[in-house]
This record gives sequence, structure tokens and C-alpha cells, in this order.
Amino acid sequence: MRIDKYLKVSRLIKRRTVAKDVCVGEKISINGRTVKPSAEVKAGDLITIEMGSRILEVKVMATPNSIKANEAQTLYELIRDERRTES
Repeated sequence: MRIDKYLKVSRLIKRRTVAKDVCVGEKISINGRTVKPSAEVKAGDLITIEMGSRILEVKVMATPNSIKANEAQTLYELIRDERRTES
């Protein structure tokens, strides 16, 4: 599955166009490698997302094409949710 679609399906980012823009802005990495919106993601991958002062790291558990909103959190395991403070 494409990373931009996965971020939308998993509800980590609300819209696919926003997910695409974040990827183009080089704020998404899979297994430590900065990726484009078309990069493939599979179960077991580690995704790191930088959004403003927040760093979110998740492990992909599954990649279905669609899922109910209340089940979206089952698609990933939260590894790190960190907020950076500006000095």
C-alpha cells in the first residue's frame, strides 16, 4: 500500500492530500529512509512522522484498503509520541 493512502486509512493524517503534502515536504520516513508519497508500506515497517514540533513513530501492523474509523488504531502500534520544545 502507498504511504499516503496508509496514513489516511489509519487516520494518522485526516486527508490523503495532506499526507501527500507531508511526504513531499520530506517529513515522513519508513525504516529511517525519507520517502515520497508513492513509497510502499507493509506490515512490520516503522514510520516516523514529523508534524511541527511533534514526532510520531509507529509500527505498521496491517495494511487493509479500508477500515472502520473506530478500528483504525489496530493498524499500527505507537512507538513514540514526542513533542519538541523550542528554545
